[in-house]
Amino acid sequence: MMQKIVLAFLLLISFYNYSQKKMKIPPYLKKGDTVAIVCTARKFMPEDAKPAIELLESWGLKAKLGNTIGLDSCQLGGTDAERIADFQAMMDDENVKGIWVARGGYGTVRIIDSLDFTKFKKHPKWIMGFSDVTVLHSQLNVERIASLHSIMPFTVPKASEEVKETLRKALFGEDIAYTIPSKSYDKKGKASGELVGGNISILYSLLGSKSSINTKDKILFIEDLDEYLYHIDRMMFNLKRNGYFEKVKGIIVGSMSDMHDNEIPFGQNEVQIITEIAKENNIPIAFEFPAGHQKDNRTLILGKKVDFEVNENEIILRFIQ
Repeated sequence: MMQKIVLAFLLLISFYNYSQKKMKIPPYLKKGDTVAIVCTARKFMPEDAKPAIELLESWGLKAKLGNTIGLDSCQLGGTDAERIADFQAMMDDENVKGIWVARGGYGTVRIIDSLDFTKFKKHPKWIMGFSDVTVLHSQLNVERIASLHSIMPFTVPKASEEVKETLRKALFGEDIAYTIPSKSYDKKGKASGELVGGNISILYSLLGSKSSINTKDKILFIEDLDEYLYHIDRMMFNLKRNGYFEKVKGIIVGSMSDMHDNEIPFGQNEVQIITEIAKENNIPIAFEFPAGHQKDNRTLILGKKVDFEVNENEIILRFIQ
């Protein structure tokens, strides 16, 4: 009898541990829901939010501007304390169904350790953005909550209708799949797994912290902007030394725009650097995927499982419902 009780207890503990690790997908939005726009990093003025508000309203959603919109603390949209309070309020507000970070830059890492995700984990909601928002995406992945790597209010005016539509589809739970032409320097193959990642510089800066993500058996997305090639190499090697590529199942490289070189050339471009780093891995690698710091910045559901294929003609990324 005692053995059965112990066995039942162990099974219960095992199930509990599994359930704790299972990715939570926030509820998809419906017309009438409210999306908050807040600053976690650089400042953003109310007049600049108008295109994003109009976009949300065109989808039947309501927009709520956080208290940080319009605040000016040098580069930042308010002091650390003001940005913490605003983001925490939106996470805990039951009437807010999504949080859209206004713009990137720098500053999210200054507030991440002061945010309390206790209530949010019980009632998750979609958090959206890219670039510096990778800090939030990474912490959310650790918390096992999916999020959206997407355009931000700051980039809405330059986004195409096609790109905007990818965000709408993600928010409302519609099927998303991307097919683009492959290149000769892509590495062919197939893989399935959870999609993780974001901006390389941010992923690199989070190494060793409690926000650093686990890439084992996952598909890693990376992108960056305005970096020297030698520094891309430095960051990629540090990611490698921290085990990022040991058991990763595939790599998707988004925009790597405005790369710089020194007077004495580094000798490799970004494609060659990343290919060299991952040469020991027999995994598919896709370059120039339409996501990141560019006009064609399509929405990626981080934390969701995907089927990823690179063949002679196409790169295919399909999100599994």
